[in-house]
Amino acid sequence: MKLPASKSISNRSLIISALMGAQILPDNLSDCDDTEVIIDALRDMPEVIDIKAAGTSMRFMTAFLAATSHGCHVLTGTERMKHRPIKILVDALRRLGADITYEGEEGFPPLRICGQQLEGGELDIEGNVSSQYISALLMIGPMLSKGLTLRLQGEIISRPYIDLTLWTMREFGADAEWISVDTIEVKPQPYLARTYIIENDWSAASYWYEMVALSADREAEVKLEGLMDGSKQGDSSVRYIFSLLGVKSVFASKSPGKPTTITLRKNGHKVSRLEYDFINSPDLAQTVIVTCCALNVHFHFKGLQTLKIKETDRIKALKTEMAKLGYVIKDINDSELVWDGERCEPTSNVIDTYDDHRMALSFAPLSMLRPIVINNPQVVTKSYPLFWDDLRMAGFQLEE
Repeated sequence: MKLPASKSISNRSLIISALMGAQILPDNLSDCDDTEVIIDALRDMPEVIDIKAAGTSMRFMTAFLAATSHGCHVLTGTERMKHRPIKILVDALRRLGADITYEGEEGFPPLRICGQQLEGGELDIEGNVSSQYISALLMIGPMLSKGLTLRLQGEIISRPYIDLTLWTMREFGADAEWISVDTIEVKPQPYLARTYIIENDWSAASYWYEMVALSADREAEVKLEGLMDGSKQGDSSVRYIFSLLGVKSVFASKSPGKPTTITLRKNGHKVSRLEYDFINSPDLAQTVIVTCCALNVHFHFKGLQTLKIKETDRIKALKTEMAKLGYVIKDINDSELVWDGERCEPTSNVIDTYDDHRMALSFAPLSMLRPIVINNPQVVTKSYPLFWDDLRMAGFQLEE
């Protein structure tokens, strides 16, 4: 399977390329909805920019528009997007001098943004907020006349996504690094134009790991193209998680920084109980939870607090849809999920997706064990547009 390109790296490299005024786009850009809306916005720069359901794009474009002289724009999205908080990022940008006003409810999109040169300087922000806020601020740092010193207060979540942002920035010549355990310094050193090839998406790989784990065939094997050993993508931790769920990963090459083919095979061993903190890779939670229930692997998962502010309330959605299939999952303080093997009478095999691509992507592999119906399957275009085609290629039978 040729996986889609990394949405995370695509979106970061697009914003960085636009900040430097580059005319050449990076190679192997993602073709998912979240990346397409950034491409369209940067190309056309309309007065009203609709980023639809793309949370990353909303956060990144907010900072980009605030720090560049492209006039005034209204940044909006879907109804769900209008209820996803953005106040922390707006407040931080305002402290840097940004001209941003709310067009609707205070603290939420749509936003009216009038771009201008920002000075930068020192800024404090909570570390337990979405890493997309922090990444948005970091990426404009090299363009600020005083650079940016960002101090993260309290617990720092999703650190791999912050590190991915810093790594991508440095790939384009930025001087940006951690100078202490909680402080990042970005010097006022402009980005440098270069050709750039984007790695494929480890998040997309997770669904193929799930399929290998669920397969009854001991010789099951999947080859995934375009991934790197030592990847900076936070979701590359999927290889370690699934090594505990019966799947081993074999890289064709381990050359640093070079995409290669990875082969997934069954390793014949799985744990009976799994405890894991998803604080650094929350987007893997749905895939792992569905897999564990299907394999009767009891679990206690922590670090899930950001799931409530994703495309849907993923904690509530997971509990609801797994209950339909006969699994009783309990939550603790909206940040932990526990399954001790408790079952209930299954009521349906129809999975609602709640406009959330990862609900469709993570539940579809269950069809290896039982017939599954996915409502609104088109939601996968947000991150993996060819997913259903790839399933057909792999031998799955799909009916619409």
